[in-house]
Amino acid sequence: QVQLVESGGGLVQAGGSLRLSCAASGRTFGSYAMGWFRQNPGKEREVVATISFSGSSTYYADSVKGRFTISRDNAKNTMHLQMNSLKPEDTAVYYCARSRGGYSDPKRFDSWGQGTQVTVSS
Repeated sequence: QVQLVESGGGLVQAGGSLRLSCAASGRTFGSYAMGWFRQNPGKEREVVATISFSGSSTYYADSVKGRFTISRDNAKNTMHLQMNSLKPEDTAVYYCARSRGGYSDPKRFDSWGQGTQVTVSS
């Protein structure tokens, strides 16, 4: 079973930046599509960005396009989410996830980290 550990969350003012990281266990990291999701209390978890196993293809939710960048380093078993121009509505718990299929179907993501809180103040 893969272990996914997020880091990098915190409190930031609107307009600021944060960089989230996800460290994965095991030796098959480069074989799986990965993604970032977020969730607020009482709301459904939503996809933020996903990336193919090679890193050559990405997907972004409309709400973060142009502001967030997903990347991965298969040699280091890590994935990142660079978040710029943060808005209060970006406040959520952010989760790292691994897909059992491709990167384009959010329903295929079935392995999750514990989450990291991102709070953007206005």
